[in-house]
Amino acid sequence: MKTSILAAAAVIAATAALPAAAQNATGTVTINGSVADRCQFTLPSDVINAGELSLQGSGSTAGKLDPSKLDGQTRTLQGWCNGTAATMSVEAQRLVNTTFTTTPPAGFDRVVNYTATATANSANATDTSVTDGAGTAVPVGLFTGDVKVTLSGSSSPTSGLLVAGDYSGQVLVTLTPSVTPAP
Repeated sequence: MKTSILAAAAVIAATAALPAAAQNATGTVTINGSVADRCQFTLPSDVINAGELSLQGSGSTAGKLDPSKLDGQTRTLQGWCNGTAATMSVEAQRLVNTTFTTTPPAGFDRVVNYTATATANSANATDTSVTDGAGTAVPVGLFTGDVKVTLSGSSSPTSGLLVAGDYSGQVLVTLTPSVTPAP
């Protein structure tokens, strides 16, 4: 019996000397990040050189606006928006004679109006230069690629003769990443 007690004590001592069974432990590292909702033009500008804006030749239309110089003119910008609520708006700013700055006499015009349409991601935003400010914004959502700007409907206020000089205007296309709802 003494031998069995000694043997049992030896087994207990040997077992105590063995390492305990391995236990797994897991820690966690959480990774957070974000991407800002934004839009950007990668090709932000282009130029339309319309040349002589008035009709040439003789007759009752000579010296008046030649709509073919502006109507159908197209230029392509490039851009992108990475948010699903992105919008696009257009502001057509009239062509104004920059060298003749006073009100012209009856029968003459120093302003040329037109409509501008921007197309991106199958959405069309339109504005006319007759009224100041941008037209209504339209949703474009997530997109990358061309923003095609087309001019149409050009006219002068009284269909008068155009005053000689340099004319300048512009089309502003605005990509807005998201629209905050009104309270």
